[in-house]
Amino acid sequence: MNVNQRNRLFRQGEIDRLDLWPKIEEYEAHARTFRFNFGLDELPTEPGILLVRGPRQFGKSTWMELELKYTLEDFGKGTAFYLNGDDIIDADELEQRIVELVPMYAKTAPVKRLFIDEISAVANWEKALKRIADRGEIKDVLVVTTGSKATDIRRGSERLPGRKGKLGRTDFIFTGVSYKDFYVQNHQDLGEDTWIAYLLSGGSPIAANEIWQLEKIPDYFYEIVRDWIIGELIRSGRSRRFLLALLRTIFNQAGARTGYLKLARESGLANNTLAAEYIEQLSDLLAVVPSPQWDSHKQIYLQRKPVKFHFVNLAVALAFSSNRMTCVHDFKQISSNDQSKWLEWLVAQELFRRQCIRGVESPEDIGFWASKEHEIDFVDAEGTFIEVKLGKTSPLDFAWFPKVFPKKKLLVVNQREFQTEQIKGITVEQFLLSDGFPHPYPGMVEDIDIYNNYTRF
Repeated sequence: MNVNQRNRLFRQGEIDRLDLWPKIEEYEAHARTFRFNFGLDELPTEPGILLVRGPRQFGKSTWMELELKYTLEDFGKGTAFYLNGDDIIDADELEQRIVELVPMYAKTAPVKRLFIDEISAVANWEKALKRIADRGEIKDVLVVTTGSKATDIRRGSERLPGRKGKLGRTDFIFTGVSYKDFYVQNHQDLGEDTWIAYLLSGGSPIAANEIWQLEKIPDYFYEIVRDWIIGELIRSGRSRRFLLALLRTIFNQAGARTGYLKLARESGLANNTLAAEYIEQLSDLLAVVPSPQWDSHKQIYLQRKPVKFHFVNLAVALAFSSNRMTCVHDFKQISSNDQSKWLEWLVAQELFRRQCIRGVESPEDIGFWASKEHEIDFVDAEGTFIEVKLGKTSPLDFAWFPKVFPKKKLLVVNQREFQTEQIKGITVEQFLLSDGFPHPYPGMVEDIDIYNNYTRF
């Protein structure tokens, strides 16, 4: 059923048809259905423009279809319509399609919502919204957009000033399945391997279902992810060969400080500027972020120093890994050095997820601290110090920390629990469970804050 047919039925209130909701039907057919948690628990009833951006295969379209259906069920016919950016040629057509829908809203509609999926596919989409907003044609409509490029949020803020309504928050990054949700549903079956299975899922609900049902991630999932990343960069004029070379270099340099000049040289790129442009595009796709060194005295990131490169979407990392892991056994067979690399990226992905949900202005701000003698893997946006170790460690290994940072706390993710006044050791599973957010299924527990004390001092 095409978009026009669907919108006619939405206007008439004929919504009890399975062919209207293909994403929902697919979602409900899964053995496991996970909660969508990215900081937008409920759509506002006020008008405005919401920008929701996130990786492919994370469920954005399913979430949008659910919200579209909820709107029509709760507020009645003619209150919500839908457009798909993948079917729209350019900004002019987008403007025309929106203008055609505006008169279709019910005159007595308590809310008016327009859902536009994958608006990123339309070049200069923000110009269309700006023109329509300036004419006042959507002044009483909540426009909800999804897309796969983080720069859309920056462009929307820059080019739609004062046109996104009076909403408290309008920009959201669509994050993956939380470990807490994955744990609640799968720990009984997966036991101590639960966190490894979660790592291999990359937080994608599709992969999370597959690894529980099949005990492995099927190759088709990785191919979809690869095609998406490669396709986006080729469309922007980048080289597939150089992209693959750059990703190999990131794998080889995992955990090490690397300057853009070195990244370019080892990837075969012409110069550091070109390497930075590739990284910027991968960051735009919410796949890789550069982690700069944190100056604890000046409270700033040292942008001119070598950085670390972290995958914050492990589905992308696994899709491009030369030694692709598809099951828990595969992870257990790799070397301890390689396991350490993946563990560090898992922590980076989780820190990024948390900062996105909280609405941190720059959620990609995940730095590290270093001196001539010591180094700490992560310093998040709140200034929390986090060290990641694959094996067991103890407070004695960090006896220097209280001397250097007498007023700071250090969280050590390792295989052993311990605690002093300033240093606390927890397992990777405890770190993932203690995300600071309420339990995804409040009715299952007496305390919705359960697990969150693991990271508290």
